[in-house]
Amino acid sequence: MQRFIVEKLKEWKESPSRKPLVLMGARQVGKTWVMKEFGRLFYKKTAYISFYNNSAMKNLFDADYDVKRILPALSIQVGFNITSEDTLIIFDEIQNAPKAFESLKYFCEEASEYHIIAAGSLLGVALHQGISYPVGKVDLLNLYPLSFREYLYAVDEKPLSDALLTKDFDLIDNFAQKYIFHLKNYYFVGGMPEVVESFRKDSDYNKARSIQNTIIAQYRGDFGKHAGERELPRINMVWDSIPMQLAKENKKFFFGKIKHGARSSEFEVAIQWLCDSGLVQKVSRVNEPHIPLSAYKDFSAYKLFVIDVGLLCAMSEVPAKTIINGNSLFVEFKGAITEQFVQQELRSQTPYVPYYYGSESATFEQDFLIQKETDVVPIEVKAETNVRSQSLKAFYDKYKPPLSVRFSLLPYKKQEWMVNIPLYAVCTFE
Repeated sequence: MQRFIVEKLKEWKESPSRKPLVLMGARQVGKTWVMKEFGRLFYKKTAYISFYNNSAMKNLFDADYDVKRILPALSIQVGFNITSEDTLIIFDEIQNAPKAFESLKYFCEEASEYHIIAAGSLLGVALHQGISYPVGKVDLLNLYPLSFREYLYAVDEKPLSDALLTKDFDLIDNFAQKYIFHLKNYYFVGGMPEVVESFRKDSDYNKARSIQNTIIAQYRGDFGKHAGERELPRINMVWDSIPMQLAKENKKFFFGKIKHGARSSEFEVAIQWLCDSGLVQKVSRVNEPHIPLSAYKDFSAYKLFVIDVGLLCAMSEVPAKTIINGNSLFVEFKGAITEQFVQQELRSQTPYVPYYYGSESATFEQDFLIQKETDVVPIEVKAETNVRSQSLKAFYDKYKPPLSVRFSLLPYKKQEWMVNIPLYAVCTFE
């Protein structure tokens, strides 16, 4: 399996201003594998320390932050001498050892020659619960589920994946049907590494779904182990409601859909917990499409997406044949799956933070907005080749943005006011 984040890790390794690196990401997205694989490829030695059920290593950091004392102890733990020039030090499940996390500041200040990567599946939750973040003393990278391009690599379609990098749509569109076939499979399989690896080996949709259900059950187990008793029912209610919320024509998160009479204040902590865990991504509404978009964010209105399109399908009990073959009864939710996919690709494959446009009185909404330097770019998402919709044109007519984008299954086409990019080529958007 190939993860493109390894190239970013290589840049980090070679940077003269390198600091200890924190790799953020939800459980099961492959953080441990990526760190170990990076160590295998680019270092002579990898000193792997997990703080999961490891009181000895946790206690090592509880005494003080003396790096000269800590490094020899780590060498004893891993069974070889840790040297700065050829060893990668990995601190895994670091949310279980707050003092080890805080020690990264001292490694940065007193032993910057050492190469250290730290990761923890619920680190975001732990930070909100009081772990001190070493501000300015660490580098940060986010790891997401496999992107569509990474998925193509995994299913032995490397040339198809690499062709997208050329942005030569005369070439790319010649293979549209192959891309669409794999895209529909990706909608079902998603990008969780264990699921992708299983599907790569067996092409078995039922087995892929079984693994997805196991992952979802493990997430629920995390809710129970790490969330407070008061918030646990609300976390479950929010998590369970997301597929239904996205299936609505208006995908704004409505608390009344969770339970009758529910208020946002009742669920704010639960939503924040899910966002901190990396399992849910929030796309905020902006009421005015002006620069900077963050200044026009409406904190009371947003859409919630889950971490992975395949898990969304599993949570919704969507059968494979419905996605692969198409089904007229499935029109609304197909749109939800497609919007989930585009949101996922925008976050993981582009530098942009997605928002969406609308207001309580607006006559139309825009699926996504992104800020591209000094411009606001509206994005419309269409699940198929039927692209009849007035919202993107209405937005253009009102605000005259220099660029408007539609993602659909139509081939690439540049018009005077809008560019259509195939869904399988979201990663080409710059």
